[in-house]
Amino acid sequence: MEIRRVQVTGGASFVVTLPKEWAEAQKIVKNDPVGLVTQPDGTLLVTKHLSEEPAQRTKEIDTTSITDPAFLFRMLIGAYITGFTIIRLTTKVRFPPFVRTVVRDYTQMTIGQEVVEETETTITIKDLLNPAEMPFDNTLKRMFVIIKAMHEDAVTALETHNRLLAMDVIKRDTDADRLNWLIARQTTMILQNASLSRKMGISPHMATNYYMISRIIERIGDHAVRIAEHSLPIIDVDFDRKFMSAIRKAGALSLEIFDRSIVSFFNADMKEAHRNVESLAALENICRDINNMVLKQDALIALNIAYISESIRRAGEYAGDISETVINLLVDNEIGPARGKVRK
Repeated sequence: MEIRRVQVTGGASFVVTLPKEWAEAQKIVKNDPVGLVTQPDGTLLVTKHLSEEPAQRTKEIDTTSITDPAFLFRMLIGAYITGFTIIRLTTKVRFPPFVRTVVRDYTQMTIGQEVVEETETTITIKDLLNPAEMPFDNTLKRMFVIIKAMHEDAVTALETHNRLLAMDVIKRDTDADRLNWLIARQTTMILQNASLSRKMGISPHMATNYYMISRIIERIGDHAVRIAEHSLPIIDVDFDRKFMSAIRKAGALSLEIFDRSIVSFFNADMKEAHRNVESLAALENICRDINNMVLKQDALIALNIAYISESIRRAGEYAGDISETVINLLVDNEIGPARGKVRK
């Protein structure tokens, strides 16, 4: 750290000189304007970038030696999450068919990504989304609504022997993934660009908390998928009423914990978050009872119900993790989301 003394000129203006090495590295010369941005922690950011628009960053990917479609897809998602605004795929020969298939899947599974140029050896994908048009709280609330419905439908599919509904729950996981990727991307861009943080009205610290919670919600969605997947092999089984009632009760309590965790986050309610964490014991007891009851069933039924019970319990525990994150956030003297409260 360099220490500079503050000078006063004209009796009113405070002056601090810039380090010569830094100014030369940034190619700043006499009479060049620089931007001063006050950070939430009280520090002052000095930048030569005066525009509040995100910097245009280009990622070049040579696909000549890539033969695994899954690997290429993960590279594209990685470039998306790390904030590149232009992704250019190139090859020394003609693209194999799988590359265009992967690109099509990628643009369909991400938000704001479109192919703007395509030849036999080049594909250019550009980000057309203005980050400020997708506020963090709206995206998080949408994730919550999607995944809560997935859990409700997964249990309903098992109870009503609805194979199509269970399969639909599995397909809906993509909707949650694309929103989680969007929050991850926006968080990265905010950490890279302080002006974007101010434009979106959210501090980098708060954006990181949104990303942490979106990751937890996405995992809750993964367990909804597992409930649906393990329901399919036993979808036609007529369960004892008492047995199905226990599964419904566990699922409802797990979702209640999930619901309260999101409410406590948006309402910045530490006491509600604490009560929510304490309620996990009741869910664990119900799931333990289900596992005891299932021991009397056939192996196929017992195995799949045990997995379903485990996923219901894990979903509730992940919701408890959200409540713990809320407590940590509020203890750190953050005021939580700035927008309106959420009703139960």
